[in-house]
Amino acid sequence: MRPSVQIWYLLLLLCGAASTPIWAAEEPRSPASEQVFSAQELDQMLAPLALYPDSLLAQVLMAATYPGDVADAASWSKQHPDASGDAAVRQVSEQPWDPSVQSLVAFPAVLATLGQDPAWVQKVGDAFLAQPDSVMDSVQRLRRQAREAGNLKSDDKQTVTQQPAQAGTGGSSQQTIIIESADPQVVYVPTYNPNVVYGTWPYPSYPPAYYPPPAGSYFGSALVAGLGFAAGVAIIDSLWGDCDWGSGDIDIDVNRYNNINTNRQLNANQNNWQHNAVNRDGVPYRDRASREQYGQRLANSEQREALRGRDTARTADRESARRTLEQRGFESPATSNRQARERAQTASREMRDPAQARQPSRDQTRSTSQARQQARQKHSASRSTPDNAFAGARAPNQERASQQRGQASRAAASRPQAARTSGRAVSRPAMASSRGGARGGRR
Repeated sequence: MRPSVQIWYLLLLLCGAASTPIWAAEEPRSPASEQVFSAQELDQMLAPLALYPDSLLAQVLMAATYPGDVADAASWSKQHPDASGDAAVRQVSEQPWDPSVQSLVAFPAVLATLGQDPAWVQKVGDAFLAQPDSVMDSVQRLRRQAREAGNLKSDDKQTVTQQPAQAGTGGSSQQTIIIESADPQVVYVPTYNPNVVYGTWPYPSYPPAYYPPPAGSYFGSALVAGLGFAAGVAIIDSLWGDCDWGSGDIDIDVNRYNNINTNRQLNANQNNWQHNAVNRDGVPYRDRASREQYGQRLANSEQREALRGRDTARTADRESARRTLEQRGFESPATSNRQARERAQTASREMRDPAQARQPSRDQTRSTSQARQQARQKHSASRSTPDNAFAGARAPNQERASQQRGQASRAAASRPQAARTSGRAVSRPAMASSRGGARGGRR
């Protein structure tokens, strides 16, 4: 039996040694599980946008990080159906929206799509903040599908080219597909059905959404093979962003930006887009990293604290006053709602039944009763007989002596000094008669 036990022990050791490298190899996979969205979810949400020209896609990705502003801009565009191009952007220059959102009013067709599903817009923005590289990879993946399906190619409205993938992009063996407007100053917004333009959708559990253009809208050409275009929009400075496929971020054309945003100028070196948490308008961030990066303390937070009445100096004064009250024997203010509620209930009981409220416990009640009994006994012992109209009727001589007590002292004090020092005995007839009457009474 011992050899067999040893063999089993050796086999267990070998199995443990063999499994250790496997576990070590699986450890690096943990970061993937922390991603906010999977590749399937990214393809699903980006399918309606992936075929936009690069510069327009960049504006949409930036603007999606401010979903509340996008909803307001979509409402404004609906109320101003004739506004488009640079002129529309200048009309909203005083709106409290992020410049990336203001730029989208130049393209009513884009806002008509984004305005149909605000929750989808927020997910796109959250994905771009949390996983910018993955978002860029998803767009390229979808463009390759559309090209292989024969639905992405150059024409009179757009130019589709391929470039070698730059360092940092996913899948270095793949080509980067670039989509640009055929005329740099005229932009045609594509509209398409993702369930058609990408061919057979590879993720049946994650079907893409289709946001058709509104009935009687401004899309000029009919949808052919699932792809169509809106009427061209003439622009000069409204598009000031562009996708940087190698770095997974967005480049800013500072000159164009400053030309259209005269009240929000950028420096020449601010050529990379940075998310502005102030323009988020309180919309919560989806992932922990974004919350830690953007959601800690926003600009002018000290002013907001002051508006809420939180003054440091005032708080210090209140604390000093509280300590002074405690030193003088006053009860300190309640430190919680529960304590304040208990004190209020106690005060209410005292108002209804003061005697009962002053006896909070049995021990205190017992000690209080004993003290009161002792006080009564002491008072009774020291208390004389109550006054009575018939007092002294049984002993008239004693009563008379009690009444005349002090009269002799007063008479002696009123005599001249010589009479008091002559050596003669002082006679006190009243007292003598009283004592004599008393002795005679006893005989």
